[in-house]
Amino acid sequence: MGPSGKSARGASLVPRMKTRHRLCYAALFSLLLLGLLSSGLLQFWPRENAVDVGDAPHVTRSPRDVADLPRVQLALEMPTPERGDMSCRMHTCFDVYRCGHNMRRRIKVYVYPPAHYVDARGVTVAHGFSREFNDLLSAISESEFYTDQPARACLLLPSVDMLSQQHLRLKETGQLLAQMHSWKRGSNHLLFNMLPGSVPDYNTALDVPRDRAFVAGGGFSTWTYRPGFDISIPVFSPFSEEVDLPHRPPGRRTWLIVSAQTNIHEEFREQLQTLEARYNEEVLLLERCVGLPPGRDSARTRCHGDHIYNYPEILQESSFCVVLRCARLGQPALSDALQAGCIPVILADSYILPFSEVLDWKRTAVVLAEDKLPEICTILKAISQRQIEDMQRQARFFWERYFSSMKVIALTTLHIINERIFPYAAHSYEHWNSPPEVCWRGVMNPLFLPLEPARARGFTAVVLTYDRLDSLLRVVTEIARTPSLAKVLVVWNNQNKDPPPSTVWPRLNVPLRVVQTQENKLSNRFFPYEEIETEAVLAIDDDIIMLTPDELQFGYEVWREFPDRLVGYPGRLHLWDHETGKWKYESEWTNEVSMVLTGAAFYHKYFNYLYTYKMPGDIKAWVDNHMNCEDIAMNFLVTNMTGKPPIKPVAAGCIIAESTAVSLMQCPISRKPVLIFF
Repeated sequence: MGPSGKSARGASLVPRMKTRHRLCYAALFSLLLLGLLSSGLLQFWPRENAVDVGDAPHVTRSPRDVADLPRVQLALEMPTPERGDMSCRMHTCFDVYRCGHNMRRRIKVYVYPPAHYVDARGVTVAHGFSREFNDLLSAISESEFYTDQPARACLLLPSVDMLSQQHLRLKETGQLLAQMHSWKRGSNHLLFNMLPGSVPDYNTALDVPRDRAFVAGGGFSTWTYRPGFDISIPVFSPFSEEVDLPHRPPGRRTWLIVSAQTNIHEEFREQLQTLEARYNEEVLLLERCVGLPPGRDSARTRCHGDHIYNYPEILQESSFCVVLRCARLGQPALSDALQAGCIPVILADSYILPFSEVLDWKRTAVVLAEDKLPEICTILKAISQRQIEDMQRQARFFWERYFSSMKVIALTTLHIINERIFPYAAHSYEHWNSPPEVCWRGVMNPLFLPLEPARARGFTAVVLTYDRLDSLLRVVTEIARTPSLAKVLVVWNNQNKDPPPSTVWPRLNVPLRVVQTQENKLSNRFFPYEEIETEAVLAIDDDIIMLTPDELQFGYEVWREFPDRLVGYPGRLHLWDHETGKWKYESEWTNEVSMVLTGAAFYHKYFNYLYTYKMPGDIKAWVDNHMNCEDIAMNFLVTNMTGKPPIKPVAAGCIIAESTAVSLMQCPISRKPVLIFF
């Protein structure tokens, strides 16, 4: 064949090869695009070796949805966990060391992959997910708390819907919990339950055998709630998402009291009927509607005689809404009242209010004993209109932040647990309880600082002295051995005698400064001297010679964890004496402590400014005139400004620093800190 033929053959091959390449590239691009789309979809449920729980995260799952999940069959003789240890507390049934993997002071939560659990006969044990539980899992899996690594998780959450106990197979549900790979008697496992108990007992806690797992429950009583361990959560109301109530500003309402619950006890109903007959213009008692016209939803209506009211809109027409116990202690009526900006009047003896660990319910609700129901009108009329408006505003704030969705309920629960584990990173009282638009005039944290001051700066020891030179020199020499000491400042409070010359003072590795005061006053101890350059101040008397450098160093380390508190060694107790009708000041060495003496205490130098320039002058004058009680004044000042108690490191073999939530233990030999929860 001539060249022309070869050229023609080559020309015919080129487009054919390009076409093949295009097909290959198109196929490769399609596979890559499909992979990216699949990865993106899986981001809605980020977990290991798991399948999606549904196409839409907010769609209620029916029992047949579990057919899409991996099938797990329980053995016939599967062990059953214990019902639940009522003695469990965070320091006995919770492994805090699992929470040390994250240095950002945030717990991590692992969510077990969902599965279709069946018993030995093949009968379904867990019937899919409710919409509420699906929303809860989605909120956690998309939050900052989530991890897909169980070994690095502080909390572990089973993907088993236990929000309502009504349709649970209790024994089998406990068995499927026990077979989970990290169960270990339920330690660090969190179970969510809003509707505990079932006919006829309606127990106030989840009846599923759960070993040491702790419960976020919606109906705890004082008999079943384990303080500092379980978490009381709201009972979610479907109206929170289905009904968009317009915001109504605080003010006067048509009715004083509205009762709109439909399943209350007959005795309560009779008492309410008596109140309505007596206060006809102020009390509205609503009941379930009978014979509604077509198209009207019975759940969205309430009736009074022939008059039909929309629910929960009618609650916005009342200042107070009655929330009574029914078959269960926890009621969605509480959420409905808060959403409407109606002040709930809660009559449910022994009920643990939702999130009461951090929420101050006195600011938004009236809580009465059940036998006070006949007196309710008299009690509520005694509340001023200004207080009513404050409580109405607070009610709506509570609903928006803590009740309005399963997402906020789930994340609030995790934040509370996080603050138990990392108390020095906890939010303030104002954060939990004050609406953003309210200017809080009470307790406020004055320290706009990092949680932990810079380690390199150390502390300044301020030694107040008058004329005890030998003891003073011994104290200075002893505290100079403390590793974190940055400077020693001696406040010479004697105007009739000059401080000793420099040749008398011991040679130190840190600067030593002496300030001679103009007057002999105890308040000189807390003056904001320019020589104090560190944030931490150690106030110490010139006769405190029993504290070792190790004890002082540990006290400083404790203060670094809690820089807005007084951290001191000598403890005292003040309490009210009912017999004498006076305050009692107890100086005996006991385990009960309410204040620490500033004869040996760490605090932030900011409090020197507050003591000198902001504290009422008559308090300082009394202290200076009597030459006493400056430590009591400083304790009250710090606690009044921060709302937090002092901390006392105790030296007894090991050093223990107590606070309201956590205790830090350090043995001088091992030097390893240990967390002990109360």
